[in-house]
Amino acid sequence: MTQPLNAKIVTIVGARPQFVKAAVVSKALQKVGIREVVAHTGQHYDENMSDVFFRELGIEAPEYNLGISGGEQGAQTGRMLEAVESVLAAELPNYVVIYGDTNSTLAGALAAAKMHIPIAHVEAGLRSFNRRMPEEVNRVVADVVSDLLFAPTEVAVANLGREGVAAAKIHLVGDVMLDVAMAQRHRALAESSILSTTGLEDAKYVLATVHRAENTNDPDRLRTILRALDVVAQTIPVVFPIHPRTDGKLSEMGLSRSDYPEIQFLAPVGYLDMVRLELGAAVIATDSGGVQKEAFFHKVPCVTLRYETEWTELVSLGWNRLAPPSNSTALVDAVMAAIDSKGIQAEPYGCGDAADRIASILSTTLRALAR
Repeated sequence: MTQPLNAKIVTIVGARPQFVKAAVVSKALQKVGIREVVAHTGQHYDENMSDVFFRELGIEAPEYNLGISGGEQGAQTGRMLEAVESVLAAELPNYVVIYGDTNSTLAGALAAAKMHIPIAHVEAGLRSFNRRMPEEVNRVVADVVSDLLFAPTEVAVANLGREGVAAAKIHLVGDVMLDVAMAQRHRALAESSILSTTGLEDAKYVLATVHRAENTNDPDRLRTILRALDVVAQTIPVVFPIHPRTDGKLSEMGLSRSDYPEIQFLAPVGYLDMVRLELGAAVIATDSGGVQKEAFFHKVPCVTLRYETEWTELVSLGWNRLAPPSNSTALVDAVMAAIDSKGIQAEPYGCGDAADRIASILSTTLRALAR
């Protein structure tokens, strides 16, 4: 480890993908001697959505757990903003690090910007170009107020450039999720028993995940997706670790899992079990940005249950196909067509050293500030 810096950063996390990304970045920060304080907003709060990820990825318990979950977009973000502001006032960090595009990201960005604390945004520059998605609004605002923008791909760099972001702020570092995938793949194969407990066989099932508000808040879309998966499951097993939001929306619609008897629903699973399910799938059908990339890392074809994706390079390379959730027959056809499909071999997300690159840039920046 290098000489510790007389500087401190506060990292804001709140959702499962952020725990995954922060796991490798936090370790890289330790190696370069940066003191980090982690604040968990509580956006993902239950055992299988939060605690198990910290244990499996070897992340120390956050110094702050703000316990903010549920509620509508504005209410949740507002409560997070107030709580994060209190953390920053107590810690007075030299930098704030935020990840991705959640309400936790937005709250961290706004709180830091209003307090004139510099911000580093990991996974900057992504664009779906659909402002109806709350995630798109979150990521655009976060990029506007950030001082260091860590872009995972050339496409993300180009997006920021078109928006007028100064080149000196933009750093192409690769994708930290690739770092994690490379580090955890063998652990998942060795330690997870999820296939045996669910009776699944490698390359003989579809893995499905649905959680985005655009799909779960729209009863027609959610019914369309579930009907399609239920039909697919008549040909090939479909396993569906169900997000609490999705489960709740089913109840609000007067439906239940039993209305889709062919689908094998699971409670949310831990990180290693999720990686094992991804590794063994014949196809992954998802509306998650992170799962799209993990499918690519594991060389599994993916069907994205949306009208657009921020990870456009996956579509261009042929590893991913868009399947708008407007027609269940079309969704069935898309999933079945993806089985055994392959895309072009490429490395758009770097080579697995994104966390070290981020830590190095932050170290250089903090040392310059300390002069």
